[in-house]
Amino acid sequence: MLHSKLTASAKRRAFREKLASGELLRVPGAFNPLSAALIQDKGFEGVYISGAVLAADLGLPDIGLTTLTEVAGRGGQIARVTDLPTLIDADTGFGEPMNVARTVQMLEDAGISGMHLEDQVNPKRCGHLDGKAVVDEATALKRIKAAVEARRDPDFLIMARTDIRGVEGLEAAKDRAKKLVDAGADAIFPEAMADLAEFEAIRAAVDVPILANMTEFGKSDLFTTQQLADVGVNIVIFPVSLLRLAMGAAERGLETILAEGSLESRVPEMQTRARLYELVDYAAYSEFDAGVFTFDLKNNRS
Repeated sequence: MLHSKLTASAKRRAFREKLASGELLRVPGAFNPLSAALIQDKGFEGVYISGAVLAADLGLPDIGLTTLTEVAGRGGQIARVTDLPTLIDADTGFGEPMNVARTVQMLEDAGISGMHLEDQVNPKRCGHLDGKAVVDEATALKRIKAAVEARRDPDFLIMARTDIRGVEGLEAAKDRAKKLVDAGADAIFPEAMADLAEFEAIRAAVDVPILANMTEFGKSDLFTTQQLADVGVNIVIFPVSLLRLAMGAAERGLETILAEGSLESRVPEMQTRARLYELVDYAAYSEFDAGVFTFDLKNNRS
């Protein structure tokens, strides 16, 4: 009720333990706190908080327009409702190395379990679009070193994302991944890999966990969780998938109102009132304060 019963530190330790287990962690992206509760209810291993989703939620493109305050605020709302570890997209750190340090501490304070920091220039681009540019090696390493130095909870995961594969090729990605690990990165996010062999090459290049981004309409094929596990991937994210599904359904619903004058034909596709109340744990509020829970769903059409 209200908040997860687990502390942020406990969730971070659990994240580290799960990563050390060798199993593939399936981490769908939440577009709000309610969807994070659904991710937990369905039995996934973690919740991802996508910068692209946070930007879209504000009606903005994913080009670095969101602020640290907005990201930390929304991230904290999502982390609050779930016992699962949360991994958040920190873009390029919202500024120079000192800003990166502040980013780490604000995300720690928000209750997040880990973040990834990328090596694109500002303004950044979606990792699966052409026209990206990456910073030089020294700048990329400074960002990670600043993040590591600023961290107060040693279990807070600092992941380095590199977009250099789409700019300079796979060998450059392998080389940069190694150097990012040497700079202190706990894990590597190699963006826009072309195929499974490229994930396997990154896996062989570093001895820390690696992440696969299974975003639809991107540069990578949508590999199965088993395929990714077979080449040694440790985390797979589905960053924008739930938002795309929800917005697709919303658009079809609005079109149905225009075409039919009612949503009667769409009702079987909707989440019921009873299911919504399950996810928000309405019954627990009854136990806390009977005055809050004053109705009966038995005679409700849900």
